[in-house]
Amino acid sequence: MQSTILTILLAIRVLCIGNSFSWDAVEQELVPLCDAKGIEVEVHNLYYGGCSLQQHAEFLQKDTAAYSHRVCTNLSPSLYERDGERFRLVKDTISLRQALRDGKYDFISLQQASHDSGIRSSYEPWLSLLIDTVLAYQPQTQLCWMQTWAYSQDAKHPAYPRYHNSQTEMWDSIVACTQYVMDTANYQLSIFNSQLKLIPCGLAIQNARATKLGDSLCRDGYHLNYVYGRYTAACVWYEIITGRDVRRNHYRNPHMTRSQQRLTQRSAHKANKKFE
Repeated sequence: MQSTILTILLAIRVLCIGNSFSWDAVEQELVPLCDAKGIEVEVHNLYYGGCSLQQHAEFLQKDTAAYSHRVCTNLSPSLYERDGERFRLVKDTISLRQALRDGKYDFISLQQASHDSGIRSSYEPWLSLLIDTVLAYQPQTQLCWMQTWAYSQDAKHPAYPRYHNSQTEMWDSIVACTQYVMDTANYQLSIFNSQLKLIPCGLAIQNARATKLGDSLCRDGYHLNYVYGRYTAACVWYEIITGRDVRRNHYRNPHMTRSQQRLTQRSAHKANKKFE
Protein backbone atom coordinates (compact mmCIF):
# COMPACT_ATOMS: atom_id res chain seq x y z
CA MET A 1 0.00 0.00 0.00
CA GLN A 2 2.76 2.41 0.94
CA SER A 3 4.59 1.91 -2.37
CA THR A 4 1.34 2.44 -4.29
CA ILE A 5 0.72 5.76 -2.56
CA LEU A 6 4.30 6.83 -3.29
CA THR A 7 3.88 5.96 -6.96
CA ILE A 8 0.75 8.09 -7.24
CA LEU A 9 2.46 11.01 -5.52
CA LEU A 10 5.40 10.81 -7.93
CA ALA A 11 3.22 10.61 -11.03
CA ILE A 12 2.75 13.79 -13.06
CA ARG A 13 -0.88 14.91 -12.69
CA VAL A 14 -2.44 17.10 -15.37
CA LEU A 15 -5.87 18.72 -15.61
CA CYS A 16 -7.12 20.12 -18.91
CA ILE A 17 -10.10 22.45 -18.83
CA GLY A 18 -10.85 21.86 -22.42
CA ASN A 19 -12.91 20.68 -25.36
CA SER A 20 -12.31 18.58 -28.47
CA PHE A 21 -8.96 20.26 -29.08
CA SER A 22 -7.62 19.04 -25.73
CA TRP A 23 -9.08 15.64 -26.64
CA ASP A 24 -6.90 15.71 -29.76
CA ALA A 25 -3.82 16.90 -27.86
CA VAL A 26 -3.71 14.75 -24.72
CA GLU A 27 -6.01 11.73 -24.84
CA GLN A 28 -4.38 9.53 -27.47
CA GLU A 29 -0.62 9.98 -27.71
CA LEU A 30 0.58 11.77 -24.56
CA VAL A 31 0.49 8.81 -22.18
CA PRO A 32 2.21 6.42 -24.64
CA LEU A 33 4.98 9.00 -25.12
CA CYS A 34 5.46 9.18 -21.35
CA ASP A 35 5.15 5.41 -20.96
CA ALA A 36 7.94 4.85 -23.47
CA LYS A 37 10.32 6.63 -21.08
CA GLY A 38 8.93 5.08 -17.90
CA ILE A 39 7.29 8.33 -16.80
CA GLU A 40 4.12 7.84 -14.77
CA VAL A 41 1.39 10.28 -15.69
CA GLU A 42 -2.28 10.86 -14.96
CA VAL A 43 -4.12 13.20 -17.32
CA HIS A 44 -7.64 14.42 -16.58
CA ASN A 45 -9.39 16.03 -19.53
CA LEU A 46 -12.63 17.90 -18.82
CA TYR A 47 -14.31 17.60 -22.19
CA TYR A 48 -17.27 19.61 -23.43
CA GLY A 49 -17.43 19.97 -27.19
CA GLY A 50 -16.74 23.46 -28.54
CA CYS A 51 -16.48 24.89 -25.03
CA SER A 52 -15.34 28.52 -24.93
CA LEU A 53 -13.91 30.44 -22.00
CA GLN A 54 -17.29 32.06 -21.52
CA GLN A 55 -19.02 28.66 -21.40
CA HIS A 56 -16.43 27.31 -18.96
CA ALA A 57 -17.01 30.35 -16.72
CA GLU A 58 -20.79 29.91 -16.84
CA PHE A 59 -20.47 26.22 -15.94
CA LEU A 60 -18.20 27.27 -13.08
CA GLN A 61 -20.59 29.88 -11.71
CA LYS A 62 -23.50 27.42 -11.75
CA ASP A 63 -21.32 24.51 -10.60
CA THR A 64 -22.70 22.47 -13.50
CA ALA A 65 -21.51 18.88 -13.88
CA ALA A 66 -21.25 19.38 -17.62
CA TYR A 67 -17.94 17.73 -18.43
CA SER A 68 -17.17 14.28 -19.68
CA HIS A 69 -14.33 13.29 -17.35
CA ARG A 70 -11.66 11.46 -19.35
CA VAL A 71 -8.74 9.99 -17.41
CA CYS A 72 -5.65 8.83 -19.28
CA THR A 73 -2.91 7.16 -17.25
CA ASN A 74 -0.29 4.44 -17.25
CA LEU A 75 -0.54 3.88 -13.49
CA SER A 76 -3.09 1.06 -13.88
CA PRO A 77 -3.28 0.34 -17.61
CA SER A 78 -5.34 -2.82 -17.14
CA LEU A 79 -8.17 -0.64 -15.82
CA TYR A 80 -8.00 1.87 -18.65
CA GLU A 81 -8.75 0.11 -21.88
CA ARG A 82 -12.33 1.08 -22.57
CA ASP A 83 -13.53 2.72 -25.80
CA GLY A 84 -10.84 0.81 -27.67
CA GLU A 85 -8.09 3.09 -26.40
CA ARG A 86 -5.36 1.86 -24.08
CA PHE A 87 -4.71 4.03 -21.02
CA ARG A 88 -8.06 5.85 -21.33
CA LEU A 89 -11.22 5.69 -19.24
CA VAL A 90 -14.31 7.88 -19.53
CA LYS A 91 -15.75 8.43 -16.05
CA ASP A 92 -18.97 10.02 -14.81
CA THR A 93 -19.70 13.64 -15.65
CA ILE A 94 -18.12 16.16 -13.32
CA SER A 95 -18.09 19.87 -12.54
CA LEU A 96 -14.97 22.02 -12.70
CA ARG A 97 -15.06 22.64 -8.95
CA GLN A 98 -15.27 18.89 -8.30
CA ALA A 99 -12.22 18.32 -10.48
CA LEU A 100 -10.26 21.10 -8.80
CA ARG A 101 -10.96 19.55 -5.39
CA ASP A 102 -9.75 16.13 -6.52
CA GLY A 103 -6.16 16.23 -5.25
CA LYS A 104 -3.20 18.28 -6.43
CA TYR A 105 -2.29 18.78 -10.07
CA ASP A 106 1.18 19.64 -11.32
CA PHE A 107 -0.19 21.29 -14.47
CA ILE A 108 -3.61 22.80 -15.21
CA SER A 109 -4.36 24.10 -18.69
CA LEU A 110 -6.89 26.54 -20.05
CA GLN A 111 -7.70 27.15 -23.71
CA GLN A 112 -10.12 29.02 -25.90
CA ALA A 113 -12.61 27.39 -28.24
CA SER A 114 -11.06 27.17 -31.68
CA HIS A 115 -13.66 29.39 -33.33
CA ASP A 116 -13.00 32.18 -30.81
CA SER A 117 -9.26 31.66 -30.59
CA GLY A 118 -8.42 34.68 -32.74
CA ILE A 119 -11.19 36.97 -31.42
CA ARG A 120 -9.71 39.12 -28.65
CA SER A 121 -13.06 40.29 -27.29
CA SER A 122 -13.98 36.66 -26.47
CA TYR A 123 -11.38 36.30 -23.72
CA GLU A 124 -12.38 38.61 -20.89
CA PRO A 125 -13.71 38.72 -18.23
CA TRP A 126 -13.93 34.93 -18.36
CA LEU A 127 -10.20 34.22 -18.54
CA SER A 128 -9.49 36.20 -15.35
CA LEU A 129 -12.36 34.51 -13.51
CA LEU A 130 -11.10 31.06 -14.43
CA ILE A 131 -7.52 31.89 -13.44
CA ASP A 132 -8.64 33.22 -10.05
CA THR A 133 -10.73 30.12 -9.39
CA VAL A 134 -8.06 27.63 -10.45
CA LEU A 135 -5.46 29.26 -8.23
CA ALA A 136 -7.86 29.50 -5.30
CA TYR A 137 -8.15 25.70 -5.34
CA GLN A 138 -4.69 24.84 -6.69
CA PRO A 139 -2.23 27.60 -5.68
CA GLN A 140 0.79 25.34 -6.19
CA THR A 141 -0.02 24.31 -9.76
CA GLN A 142 1.75 25.40 -12.94
CA LEU A 143 -1.03 27.15 -14.84
CA CYS A 144 -0.76 26.69 -18.61
CA TRP A 145 -2.33 28.09 -21.74
CA MET A 146 -2.85 25.64 -24.60
CA GLN A 147 -2.55 27.52 -27.87
CA THR A 148 -4.94 26.07 -30.44
CA TRP A 149 -4.22 25.79 -34.16
CA ALA A 150 -5.59 27.47 -37.24
CA TYR A 151 -7.95 25.54 -39.50
CA SER A 152 -6.87 23.85 -42.72
CA GLN A 153 -6.94 26.04 -45.79
CA ASP A 154 -9.99 24.22 -47.16
CA ALA A 155 -11.89 23.94 -43.84
CA LYS A 156 -15.70 24.11 -43.92
CA HIS A 157 -16.17 25.13 -40.28
CA PRO A 158 -19.10 27.59 -39.95
CA ALA A 159 -16.89 30.04 -38.00
CA TYR A 160 -14.11 30.09 -40.59
CA PRO A 161 -15.63 33.08 -42.45
CA ARG A 162 -14.77 35.16 -39.36
CA TYR A 163 -11.21 34.88 -40.64
CA HIS A 164 -12.21 35.28 -44.31
CA ASN A 165 -11.57 31.54 -44.78
CA SER A 166 -7.86 32.27 -44.54
CA GLN A 167 -5.53 30.04 -42.54
CA THR A 168 -2.93 32.82 -42.51
CA GLU A 169 -5.37 35.38 -41.13
CA MET A 170 -6.65 32.95 -38.51
CA TRP A 171 -3.15 32.01 -37.42
CA ASP A 172 -2.04 35.64 -37.19
CA SER A 173 -5.11 36.36 -35.06
CA ILE A 174 -4.32 33.41 -32.76
CA VAL A 175 -0.73 34.62 -32.36
CA ALA A 176 -1.94 38.10 -31.39
CA CYS A 177 -4.47 36.69 -28.91
CA THR A 178 -1.85 34.35 -27.45
CA GLN A 179 0.34 37.34 -26.66
CA TYR A 180 -2.64 39.14 -25.15
CA VAL A 181 -3.40 36.13 -22.93
CA MET A 182 0.20 35.82 -21.78
CA ASP A 183 0.45 39.52 -20.94
CA THR A 184 -2.92 39.64 -19.19
CA ALA A 185 -2.45 36.42 -17.23
CA ASN A 186 1.12 37.17 -16.17
CA TYR A 187 0.05 40.51 -14.77
CA GLN A 188 -2.68 38.70 -12.83
CA LEU A 189 -0.30 35.93 -11.73
CA SER A 190 2.42 38.30 -10.57
CA ILE A 191 0.79 38.54 -7.13
CA PHE A 192 1.33 34.77 -6.82
CA ASN A 193 4.98 35.07 -7.95
CA SER A 194 4.00 32.82 -10.83
CA GLN A 195 3.86 32.90 -14.63
CA LEU A 196 1.63 31.33 -17.22
CA LYS A 197 3.25 28.50 -19.20
CA LEU A 198 2.49 28.41 -22.90
CA ILE A 199 1.80 25.07 -24.58
CA PRO A 200 2.31 26.09 -28.24
CA CYS A 201 0.37 23.36 -30.03
CA GLY A 202 -0.78 25.86 -32.64
CA LEU A 203 2.77 26.83 -33.54
CA ALA A 204 3.83 23.18 -33.71
CA ILE A 205 1.03 22.47 -36.20
CA GLN A 206 2.08 25.48 -38.31
CA ASN A 207 5.69 24.27 -38.18
CA ALA A 208 4.62 20.83 -39.38
CA ARG A 209 2.56 22.36 -42.17
CA ALA A 210 5.74 24.03 -43.42
CA THR A 211 7.37 20.61 -43.92
CA LYS A 212 6.62 18.06 -46.61
CA LEU A 213 3.61 17.01 -44.51
CA GLY A 214 1.90 20.11 -45.87
CA ASP A 215 -1.61 21.07 -44.85
CA SER A 216 -2.60 17.50 -44.01
CA LEU A 217 -2.59 17.48 -40.21
CA CYS A 218 -6.37 17.85 -39.76
CA ARG A 219 -8.92 15.13 -40.43
CA ASP A 220 -11.93 17.40 -41.05
CA GLY A 221 -10.41 20.83 -41.50
CA TYR A 222 -10.03 21.62 -37.80
CA HIS A 223 -9.61 18.50 -35.63
CA LEU A 224 -6.22 16.80 -35.87
CA ASN A 225 -5.84 13.57 -37.78
CA TYR A 226 -5.48 10.42 -35.70
CA VAL A 227 -1.92 9.66 -36.74
CA TYR A 228 0.67 12.44 -37.01
CA GLY A 229 -1.72 15.34 -36.24
CA ARG A 230 -2.53 14.26 -32.70
CA TYR A 231 1.03 13.02 -32.28
CA THR A 232 2.42 16.51 -33.01
CA ALA A 233 0.30 18.16 -30.33
CA ALA A 234 1.11 15.43 -27.81
CA CYS A 235 4.83 15.92 -28.44
CA VAL A 236 4.46 19.57 -27.38
CA TRP A 237 2.72 18.50 -24.19
CA TYR A 238 5.30 15.80 -23.50
CA GLU A 239 8.15 18.30 -23.45
CA ILE A 240 6.21 20.76 -21.27
CA ILE A 241 5.25 18.31 -18.51
CA THR A 242 8.43 16.20 -18.49
CA GLY A 243 11.12 18.73 -19.37
CA ARG A 244 12.59 16.18 -21.80
CA ASP A 245 13.47 16.45 -25.47
CA VAL A 246 10.82 14.58 -27.45
CA ARG A 247 13.32 13.97 -30.27
CA ARG A 248 14.90 11.36 -28.00
CA ASN A 249 11.63 9.51 -27.53
CA HIS A 250 11.35 6.34 -29.61
CA TYR A 251 7.57 5.97 -29.38
CA ARG A 252 5.58 6.65 -32.51
CA ASN A 253 2.03 5.94 -33.52
CA PRO A 254 2.10 2.49 -35.21
CA HIS A 255 0.61 3.99 -38.38
CA MET A 256 3.31 6.67 -38.69
CA THR A 257 6.42 6.43 -40.82
CA ARG A 258 9.80 7.24 -39.29
CA SER A 259 9.94 10.31 -41.52
CA GLN A 260 6.61 11.56 -40.13
CA GLN A 261 7.89 10.93 -36.61
CA ARG A 262 11.02 13.00 -37.22
CA LEU A 263 9.14 15.86 -38.84
CA THR A 264 6.48 16.08 -36.14
CA GLN A 265 8.91 15.75 -33.24
CA ARG A 266 11.10 18.48 -34.71
CA SER A 267 8.08 20.71 -35.29
CA ALA A 268 6.98 20.32 -31.67
CA HIS A 269 10.48 20.83 -30.27
CA LYS A 270 11.01 23.94 -32.37
CA ALA A 271 7.73 25.41 -31.11
CA ASN A 272 8.67 24.85 -27.47
CA LYS A 273 12.19 26.19 -27.93
CA LYS A 274 10.78 29.49 -29.18
CA PHE A 275 9.04 30.07 -25.85
CA GLU A 276 11.54 28.36 -23.57
